[in-house]
Amino acid sequence: MSEPTSQPEVVPASPGGSSGGPRLPGAAENEGAFTRFLRATEIDARLLGMIGAVLLIWIGFHVYGEVVNGFGAMLTARNLWNLSVQTASIGVMATGMVLVIVTRHIDLSVGSILGFTAMVMAIMQVWVLPEIFGLGHPLIWVIAVICGLGVGALIGAFHGYLISYLSIPAFIVTLGGLLVWRGTAFLLARGETISPVDQTFALLGGGPYGSIGAMGSWVVGILACLGILALLYVGRANRAKFNFPQRPVWAEAFLAAAGCAAVLGFVILVNSYYWPKGIVRRYLAEPQNADIANTPVDEVFISYGFAIPVLILVAVGIAMTFLTNRTRFGRYVFAIGGNPEAAELAGINTRKITVMIFALMGTLAGLGAVIASARLNSATNNLGTLDELYVIAAAVIGGTSFSGGIGTIYGAILGAIVMQSLQTGMVLIGFDAAVQQIVVGSVLVLAVWIDTIYRRRQK
Repeated sequence: MSEPTSQPEVVPASPGGSSGGPRLPGAAENEGAFTRFLRATEIDARLLGMIGAVLLIWIGFHVYGEVVNGFGAMLTARNLWNLSVQTASIGVMATGMVLVIVTRHIDLSVGSILGFTAMVMAIMQVWVLPEIFGLGHPLIWVIAVICGLGVGALIGAFHGYLISYLSIPAFIVTLGGLLVWRGTAFLLARGETISPVDQTFALLGGGPYGSIGAMGSWVVGILACLGILALLYVGRANRAKFNFPQRPVWAEAFLAAAGCAAVLGFVILVNSYYWPKGIVRRYLAEPQNADIANTPVDEVFISYGFAIPVLILVAVGIAMTFLTNRTRFGRYVFAIGGNPEAAELAGINTRKITVMIFALMGTLAGLGAVIASARLNSATNNLGTLDELYVIAAAVIGGTSFSGGIGTIYGAILGAIVMQSLQTGMVLIGFDAAVQQIVVGSVLVLAVWIDTIYRRRQK
């Protein structure tokens, strides 16, 4: 009679523990403290890496400015507020690029779609709608935004149709789209710059009046903290309901404290940036402010608070995260990216999903056009040029794999912050535009190389 073979010890999950299932004896003891921390909190190590990269870029450029120029401009409330606004349009489009790359495609046309839809919206606001409704009508900006999003969705759906139903490679379709839509934007306005856009529409681009102020920012921050606490509570309840291993209580407390601290710290930052004195002077001269008109300008401090483009980016990030993680469409997208043939055999209509993905990408490019053109208060033929490079780089830096099936929305937004931080930092210290392009291109290649090594080690 043969002796029974030894089996790995099964360590049950404790009520407050995060471990469960088969595990070799002594495995936890051999892990480092940092590894045990990551396991308990379930924080993605790449997320910490990206946060570290952002902090390193900020500190590096700030110190460089202090050493070379005598002052550091990177870590100031003004620059970080502007950085958040500048990141918005790229971040919005990067969330859509995640789904495109996850399904093993690419979209090189997003910058041209942005430029074309921005031109369409500007023409509607400046040439068409004022003739119908009258100048300054409140429906002008609403109709313009709907037209921009609709045109972007139609263009994206057309690209998706060519890719999925006519079997033309996405690289070729979107490369052609890059040229076609940029040229079409030029023909629409004969190369002219169209401005100014509707006053209400311009608020969507940020600025003193395109922000929600200190009180509104505190309200948003408190609501965000309550949302974080609610998500942690619901998540813990669901784990208990389905008998899943729980995170330790200290890990839950850490996540709650870290999340709320980050949100409230951001609120303090945006509220630390005040309107310039010239804008304050014009504000005090407005008729509705007659009761404070005689107040000395030096005694008036009005915070910008959260800019509307940043709130749009946050809303898009939440919506896209829900779409990818909590809907059938999102599961289908990652199934197609993981194995397209198996997904089709499982009954997923891969062609329809592909059209929907590119239509969504076009819609987000249209939303990016809203932010970019509103911020500039105009539409130009060059708007969005090379944005496709930054959007793809943001998605890849954020952990989206070109091999398909892997990607996160929050990673793409962090990637957008990395790319914009690099560009802003190089501008602040006086790098030429040519050097900026070299750095951005090098970072993109480096990100893909690092992703390749990471995936290889994961196997």
